Amino acid sequence: MFYFVSGMIEVQSLYKTFGDLPVLNGIDLTIQAQELVAITGPSGAGKSTLLHLMGTLESPDPHSETKILLNGQAVLDLNDRELASFRNRELGFVFQSHELLPEFTAFENVCLPGWIGKLDRAEVLDRASELLTLLGLKARMDHKPSALSGGEQQRVAVARALINRPKIVMADEPSGNLDSQNANELHQLFFELRQQLDTTFVIVTHNQEFALQTDRIIALKDGKIQP
Repeated sequence: MFYFVSGMIEVQSLYKTFGDLPVLNGIDLTIQAQELVAITGPSGAGKSTLLHLMGTLESPDPHSETKILLNGQAVLDLNDRELASFRNRELGFVFQSHELLPEFTAFENVCLPGWIGKLDRAEVLDRASELLTLLGLKARMDHKPSALSGGEQQRVAVARALINRPKIVMADEPSGNLDSQNANELHQLFFELRQQLDTTFVIVTHNQEFALQTDRIIALKDGKIQP
């Protein structure tokens, strides 16, 4: 019998298959509050799939006995509407390609999750300004993504992920499109934000130098966590 250890993220018996291809083969893991964890492994090992499943962006195999608890909530028990609300409120996401809306300014992009969550408008505006200032983008708030460098765009994406004060931020190869200097700056930013905001970070990365600096490495191979 598997018993959950209290943690910010708790996963039991996670299976995922695409067609006839098994991608995740019975993942059990616990990530504690305020940990900064790296998920590593070769291409095709299931890293992004694991992150997306933990982040409720994908669903596990329907006939598996998977359980996923995020901040104490059994997310697989939620209906679609409840899940969307939980995701908006409790989770932040950073992707490799930034995923900023090109027609909106940096400031507006950061505000969007707060507006979608129907938070107090004045609070969202203040929070967006605070985050962009914290991330060194005070002078760039009114610029659209096309006028920002790659590093600046990714900092905007990080600010957007943090706007609703999520307990958990999940990042999928966030420095994959950045040069080495901007990548290193982004990695250090994650450590600083973890300390300042008491947030749990789960980061898929191929960058071994960064992974070795994190609290723990979850290494995947052939859909399983390596000892």
